[in-house]
Amino acid sequence: MNKLPFRIALRYLKSKKSHTAVSVISAISVCAVAVTAMAMVCVLSVFNGFSDLVSRNLSRIDPQLKVEASQGKVIANADSVIVAVKGVDGVRMAIPTITDNALAVYGDKQQPVTLKGVTDEYGDMTEISSLVKSDGSYLLEMQGYSFAVVSVGTAVALEAHPGYYVPLEIYSPKRRGAVNPAIPMTAFRKGEAFISGVFEVEQTEYDMNYAIVPIDFARKLFDYTTEATAVEVALDAGADEAAVRDAVQAALGDGYVVKDRLMQHSNSLKMINVEKWVTFLLLGFILIIASFNIISTLAILIIEKDSSISVLRSLGADNKMITNVFVAEGWLISLTGAVAGIVVGVGLCLLQQYFGLIKFSADSGTLLIDSYPVAVAFTDVLVVLAIVALVGFLTSAVTAVAM
Repeated sequence: MNKLPFRIALRYLKSKKSHTAVSVISAISVCAVAVTAMAMVCVLSVFNGFSDLVSRNLSRIDPQLKVEASQGKVIANADSVIVAVKGVDGVRMAIPTITDNALAVYGDKQQPVTLKGVTDEYGDMTEISSLVKSDGSYLLEMQGYSFAVVSVGTAVALEAHPGYYVPLEIYSPKRRGAVNPAIPMTAFRKGEAFISGVFEVEQTEYDMNYAIVPIDFARKLFDYTTEATAVEVALDAGADEAAVRDAVQAALGDGYVVKDRLMQHSNSLKMINVEKWVTFLLLGFILIIASFNIISTLAILIIEKDSSISVLRSLGADNKMITNVFVAEGWLISLTGAVAGIVVGVGLCLLQQYFGLIKFSADSGTLLIDSYPVAVAFTDVLVVLAIVALVGFLTSAVTAVAM
């Protein structure tokens, strides 16, 4: 398309229409596209905000790196893996952990829990000590007794609290050996630990049904010896996490998978990303419907400019050039709406980001934040602009050719 059709289309767009209805319909077309573009920018930015929020809160009790077996549930000889990991530059600490499902019983209450066995160094590797409520402490072993630090959800379900009088009973199905059907309890291994504290991470996957115990307690309960379900790694201050992860992976080989914090929560982040783009597609359908206004605008404009079209023909314009004029006209309407909507959308997102205008309806004291998080991504803005421009061009082209 050369410049002449574009200039004529621009003149048509800015010129006063002979009928007020044409101007009103044109304005409605621009507003429809603008509102849809604004909604796209705002929705994508909100999902970006939630992704950033999840990413920022991964570090509280998650290791910087986590080593797992690529096949199977456990690492057979965790000690040898730890030696190999510690030999990598940038690694400050590496500890074995065991995580599995169990049943916790406290008095007459019971609750399925995710039981995690850790070593003493776990407190130095994570922020778990600072997350324990003030009526308890982060304590795993003392004078030969085992202690458990349970999540707030587990404590509420069991109606449990820190204390040294009533032990927490933990059951796990036996992995090996014969079971007497006449005595069902012989199918389970049992361990007892006193509750030393209750922690709250403000992440559902940890706060709902989690319990932390000494690794020796977990190994005995789950019938392990030197095995571990994972080796958790802390890095030196200032170490390049990606480079160290690659080095650890190279040192261990293909039999192991090394995950950083984002990879450890890839399912949660993928779900947010899927929801983001599904919502974007739904808004895309709304954009297509909104673009029908452009069809009516062009149809009326072609009728109104019938005399101008005759003048253009007398000056030598062919059908292709006249078609290009109205394609450009529809495209300009779409782009005007897109730019206006994007500017307003980015402005609203920045206001929300810095002033938190829209609050959560729930009690803010129970949430990490009290208002909807937003984060404007330049790539999202470009995607919105490209989609609106494409839909506007196709709509205009089909209408202009048909008319």
